[in-house]
Amino acid sequence: MGIEHSSTVDAGVDEVFAWHERPGAFPRMLPPWMPGRVQREAESLADGRAELALPGGLVWVAQHDPAGFVPGRAFVDERVPDGLASMPLGPIRWRHEHRFEPVETASGTGTRVIDAVDTQVGSRALRPMFAYRHRQLADDLAAHAAASAAPMTVAVTGASGLIGTQLTAFLTTGGHEVVRLVRHEPGAGERRWDPDAPAPDLLDGVDAVVHLAGASIFGRFGDEHRQRIRDSRIGPTRRLAELAAAAGVRVFVSASGIGRYGVDRGDEPLTEGSSAGDDFLARVVVDWEAETQPAAEAGVRTVQVRTGLVQTPRGGVLMVLRPLYEAGLGGPLAGGEHWQSWIDLDDLVDVYHRALVDERLSGPVNAVAPEPVQQGEYARTLARVLHRPALLPTPALGPRVVLGEQGMRELALADQRVVPERLQELGHRFRRPQLEQSLRHQLGRMREAGR
Repeated sequence: MGIEHSSTVDAGVDEVFAWHERPGAFPRMLPPWMPGRVQREAESLADGRAELALPGGLVWVAQHDPAGFVPGRAFVDERVPDGLASMPLGPIRWRHEHRFEPVETASGTGTRVIDAVDTQVGSRALRPMFAYRHRQLADDLAAHAAASAAPMTVAVTGASGLIGTQLTAFLTTGGHEVVRLVRHEPGAGERRWDPDAPAPDLLDGVDAVVHLAGASIFGRFGDEHRQRIRDSRIGPTRRLAELAAAAGVRVFVSASGIGRYGVDRGDEPLTEGSSAGDDFLARVVVDWEAETQPAAEAGVRTVQVRTGLVQTPRGGVLMVLRPLYEAGLGGPLAGGEHWQSWIDLDDLVDVYHRALVDERLSGPVNAVAPEPVQQGEYARTLARVLHRPALLPTPALGPRVVLGEQGMRELALADQRVVPERLQELGHRFRRPQLEQSLRHQLGRMREAGR
């Protein structure tokens, strides 16, 4: 049993092999619907060792085999038992050959990427995983090629979060250096960041800053939660922007949110120039974005990424809804008429990448897909992708219990029809502009006929 899966990408074989050699390749190719997280990446494709932490304390260990390593053309990894943490996985055999062959394509020289796995696991279970990996590889290479950006050193806060994990992996596989700004004792590739009093030399040698850190907005909107949301954004952002200005970085990119537009905007298309709302989250976002001004006033190109509902089963709304729909309990929420402005996680990574490298982009940018949907359509689409019904209307009681009255109104039932006008003006290409495309990619439910 096992599988052999191949595809052709429009990039030279040396470039494709180098992508696999760089840090971040393993996280970029780990399917989001599968359990586990990357615990360790192999330092060498010739003889390195990679570890995947699985639920229940299990660890999957992959050892690279020097006998199968051909520089620029092939490498092999094989699962090896390693102590108690891998004993329950003992019966599983896994030998994975990665091969790369130069081929001619319509656009020039390309690479035939071949994955051949010898294992007891059948191809039906493995095919979605390898199809996902090949899409990620092709799309990431295309995004870097389109940018044609010189390597940068990028400092990132919130690098271990949902967005930060994928963004940093994308940047390092593209040849950029990432400096993770962390609050704990720093390790390799990290610098200690105190949000209340950042060190004066924190950004020395840094070309760009991506500021993602901030307390999660999900939770019951009591006084303590609201204060935590605000305090984690307002002061730290200003101090980091001031430091970026003093250090002379070229670009300062800060996370933001479409909550700025308020909770009840109905059918009104909301662009970057639309007015702000007056509820709690809208006021926070207005003040949050204003805190980036010290960098802008010093001549640093400054971008605020107003993010919509991020689609990935590893977090956010999809992580909550997926098990409900798989159990056949999904359906429209509170009537299903309110607008939901969403974005695929990989498209969000591309927006941050564009913010870093495109000199034409500054100020606020709506990081949403070009086709927002009403919540009832979201429910029907998710149900169709999972082959489940969407017949049971979901009452507002559930969100109210989890989020409280204010949280339910500002998060679960927010009615915002946001459009990415600034990105569209720049001719930005979305990997997955339609909701069904995104859900199928993120959940491993692609149709056999294509992507």
